[in-house]
Amino acid sequence: MKVIIIDDEQLAIKLVEEYLSDIPEIEILGVYQNGFDGLKAINELNPDLIFLDIQMPKLTGFEMLELIDNPPIIIFTTAYEEYALKAFEKNATDYLLKPFSKKRFLQSIEKAKQKIEEQDIKPAKYESLISDAKSPDQTLERVVVKESGRIFIVPVSEIHFIEAADDYVVINTEKKEYVKNATMKYYEQNLSTKIFVRIHRSAIININFIKEIQAYNKESHIVLMSNGKSVKTSRQGSIELKKILNF
Repeated sequence: MKVIIIDDEQLAIKLVEEYLSDIPEIEILGVYQNGFDGLKAINELNPDLIFLDIQMPKLTGFEMLELIDNPPIIIFTTAYEEYALKAFEKNATDYLLKPFSKKRFLQSIEKAKQKIEEQDIKPAKYESLISDAKSPDQTLERVVVKESGRIFIVPVSEIHFIEAADDYVVINTEKKEYVKNATMKYYEQNLSTKIFVRIHRSAIININFIKEIQAYNKESHIVLMSNGKSVKTSRQGSIELKKILNF
């Protein structure tokens, strides 16, 4: 079993390495202390199993997961609160709560071995895990996008609007569009409702970048954004827009 460790805590890394040293059928391919290096290693080395921390510099564990096309088996090594652990359990993803015992560690290894032996390695979808693991008062602060081999970190404050495009969304900023494999529902649930409003089933806008609102018909409007683009509201979208802007 080929293994990669991605964690920024030296003590946690040493503990995992120590426990793995007693398992002869496991090969450690590498240890990486941030999400960027970890993501590159996954794509290049194709590991069977990843030990992944959540809170890391540059790129968090969750953000890294969004960028992996076919994730291997993942065991989370985390100090997250109980709400996050429940999310992991619901999504059938194993986790090790720091500090973890060797007995608990070996149980995770056995689960990983069983999945590999049964060839139960299917591409995982982590969207619901990422959403469920957030506390109720948290909102997205940035969006991570992979495009042509490059990774872009887009602050939410720079997003003008998001529009649906089949199974993807298009994130519009001042000068650039980013395409991401995600749902409108995810962004509606995780963006701040103080500045983002869903004005159409296929559009969410940032009210800070509204330049002008024009009547389209009796029940809808055209919203002109400061980047020069326009977005049409639905009837319900106009109602929501009026609520947040008080017009």
